[in-house]
Amino acid sequence: MMDAMATAPSDDTALIAERLRFAVTRLARRMRQHTGTGLSPTQAAALATVERKGPMPIGEVAEVEHISAPTATKTVDKLHDAGLVERRTDPNDRRVSLVSITAAGRELLTDVRQRKAAWLAEQLEGLEDDEVGRLTAALDVIEHLTRPPRPGIEPAEADAERDDRT
Repeated sequence: MMDAMATAPSDDTALIAERLRFAVTRLARRMRQHTGTGLSPTQAAALATVERKGPMPIGEVAEVEHISAPTATKTVDKLHDAGLVERRTDPNDRRVSLVSITAAGRELLTDVRQRKAAWLAEQLEGLEDDEVGRLTAALDVIEHLTRPPRPGIEPAEADAERDDRT
């Protein structure tokens, strides 16, 4: 595999990258518009992280989400006020609070994911058969590009960790 810093992408590769970035960003934005949760993207992502990784300290939420500790604290406060997460004292260190998802938080994420999938399925219904075939073929490549980073890879080197959490 080529070292991304050592070799500049060709004009074709750069154009494909720009088109893909724009399309993925626009698609993500359109799906977010159909959630109706009242949560910010940061709050939704943090909630999904807490669901996926289990009880965790706020500092770990900040680290996983690539946000500052004060932002993570404010985000968790809002999720807590909405009844979507709870805080409990870490049994191994009473100075630390662990954040975990509540049943209401889990239900909200399930609902959001179902609404996004339903909206996307509706959009796919409007495509021609050959378009669906081309999209299906491209999914393997897109999934490869967005797979979680390998152990030992720095987060800045592998932003693909941001999956379909919400």
